[in-house]
Amino acid sequence: MPNANDDIQPTPPAPPAREQLNEAQRRAVSELLRVSPVADDLARRFRDAGFRLALVGGTVRDALLGRLGNDLDFTTDARPEDVLRIVRPWADAVWEVGIAFGTVGCQKKSNEDGETRTYQVEITTYRSEAYDRTSRKPVVSYGDSIEEDLVRRDFTVNAMAVVLPEKSFVDPHGGLEDLARRVLRTPAAPESSFSDDPLRMMRAARFAAQLGFTVADDVLAAMKSMAERLSIVSAERVREELNKLLLSSRPVEGIRLLVETGLADQAVPEIPAMRLERDEHHRHKDVYEHSLTVLEQAIDLEENGPDLTLRLAALLHDIGKPRTRRFEPDGRVSFHHHEVVGAKMSKKRLTALKYPNEMIKDVSRLVELHLRFHGYGTGEWTDSAVRRYVRDAGPLLSRLHKLTRSDCTTRNKRKAAALSRAYDSLEKRITELQEQEELDAIRPDVDGNEIMSILGVGPGPLVGKAYKHMLELRLEHGPMDHDEAVAALKEWWSEQGQDAESDRTR
Repeated sequence: MPNANDDIQPTPPAPPAREQLNEAQRRAVSELLRVSPVADDLARRFRDAGFRLALVGGTVRDALLGRLGNDLDFTTDARPEDVLRIVRPWADAVWEVGIAFGTVGCQKKSNEDGETRTYQVEITTYRSEAYDRTSRKPVVSYGDSIEEDLVRRDFTVNAMAVVLPEKSFVDPHGGLEDLARRVLRTPAAPESSFSDDPLRMMRAARFAAQLGFTVADDVLAAMKSMAERLSIVSAERVREELNKLLLSSRPVEGIRLLVETGLADQAVPEIPAMRLERDEHHRHKDVYEHSLTVLEQAIDLEENGPDLTLRLAALLHDIGKPRTRRFEPDGRVSFHHHEVVGAKMSKKRLTALKYPNEMIKDVSRLVELHLRFHGYGTGEWTDSAVRRYVRDAGPLLSRLHKLTRSDCTTRNKRKAAALSRAYDSLEKRITELQEQEELDAIRPDVDGNEIMSILGVGPGPLVGKAYKHMLELRLEHGPMDHDEAVAALKEWWSEQGQDAESDRTR
């Protein structure tokens, strides 16, 4: 009699690791087929000109992770002048910004399945680069093989290539296995890699934040021992890497890594400086941990994607605390005016990192205003206070709402709920007054020209004083009709007495 289990097939053994990797390679090639109309066309042009072309680096990595976008990175044995000769008849636009480093950029539109896609393409000649001890710029030399090019890449997960148009996979440093393990290793010894380009140490923190990777022990040790080497990298490159980290999905993980390795001491020393020693009675929060929590909570409140201005303000809002900490006689710890000090420090650091002036102004203003809500206490806000709050925040009001709400990190649920209710009430008051008074564009009820006409004076400081007075009246009492405003201006003018007459005739 046949055994009842005869029809049950044994579970096949798990495929060996190499077969799993081969399957991952096939997935990558399949993902890359999406860009084939553009990539293959370009590769054929290079082949016809006697050169090789391969997709490389982040493009291959992202294909394996299933997150390939429309930014395509290629490497080639063609020199930059040959690359230009090949791509100019093909591309819709070409730029040479990076040509000194062997990179030619271009843009290409492609009609795929009835949809037009626009690809941003960068083509870099096989190369190696290194810094000397005093230079901020890499010395570029060109190579002759893709293997030579891949070994100078930052991490093994970025040292894979797909040669086109045949689509053969090149992975001489085990990047695929590291990708599967989600670990960051360097193709060469980490000390050699980071000496070639110290910014790679910050890039490790960025990839940890962006992709959720861990850093191999030897790479971490090299980052700690070589952190001071970051000082030779230009402020612009440090800024761009910091931006990518902050705009990632897990910026706090990257910031922790920067602080742990000492890289933050070189790039943004105000952040590790927030790790204040707590007094024995724990009368103040850990400012560093609090700031990281505020950053995470601000991110949770974002509505239209990552907001770099908000994230910078959240991270830096308390950097003035170390300089303002005082131990009071009654045992309390105070940080008087840390928002004002922090605003100045933010401006100085962001200026050193060559941020745009508008962003420097916005971030430092948010830092300066982040305590304004608490200055009014928990009582009922007057209309005047609401107007001043909106006026001072200006176009940053929405961000200030998010920053203020994020700044509540207390574990006391009752206190947190009370603060949330108080801010809900303030936002409601703002909405109500905005509907009544157009708060977003608060102006005096008479303008500068009317002031000169009513008072019979010409342009000068006196007009500015009158304008400021009328603005204060507008903030304090709300809108006035024209006759009331004129009367108020004349009353102020008469109170100026001889000083005003002297100013007028001077």
